[in-house]
Amino acid sequence: MGERRRLHVHQESARLKITALPGEARPRERLRAAGPEALGTVELLAVLLGSGTRARGVVPIAEHLLSTFGSLPDLSQARFEEIDRVAGVGPAKAAALLAAFELGRRLQVPASTRQMIRTPQDAARLLVPLMRDLDREHFRTVLLTTRHEVLAVVPVAVGSLDSAPIHPREVFKEAVRRSAAAVIVAHNHPSGDPEPSGDDLAITERLRAAGRIVGIDVLDHVIIGHGTYVSLRERGLM
Repeated sequence: MGERRRLHVHQESARLKITALPGEARPRERLRAAGPEALGTVELLAVLLGSGTRARGVVPIAEHLLSTFGSLPDLSQARFEEIDRVAGVGPAKAAALLAAFELGRRLQVPASTRQMIRTPQDAARLLVPLMRDLDREHFRTVLLTTRHEVLAVVPVAVGSLDSAPIHPREVFKEAVRRSAAAVIVAHNHPSGDPEPSGDDLAITERLRAAGRIVGIDVLDHVIIGHGTYVSLRERGLM
């Protein structure tokens, strides 16, 4: 009986950790009182996470989550499995974070003002600002309609300083789900030099072959450097 009482007290204590903080330190209360713009990044993440665990409050979990990925942009490009693995997060919180990031991305490309990609320069104008300052290699897919309007820019993989593991399944998963007619694939070179490597050319051919199987054209592969880019289509390499 005493053991059960101790367990109940421990659970109640953990549940009250966030509410026991002074009002000005509670992210949800601060958001309600001062608006979301008054909160720091960690506090906004804490609001999305909602609650902590028995061992750890929600703010320390948010701090740990941000430090694990290094920055908010890197966290926003992480996969479900990567976020889920972080201690104190779990599948429900990982899903809430991914949903929030995706909503933010969709706001950047409203359906009524979708950008149209007619040339490699159009693709570069879309991609260079998003990818030129990333400190690890990111691979993304631009999903296009039959008129080559941009449906979304979808993160596919985040790698190390010089590589990102790519599988055609991941490249085309969202394209198939959203009924895209064509895609442009893109990745950055953190070194700043966008010149394509032999591996870049090989993965491009592999993706084009996979695209033919699923009926989705790979129109271009754009490689982003520090404010510069190389289009394999423009170079005549695909």
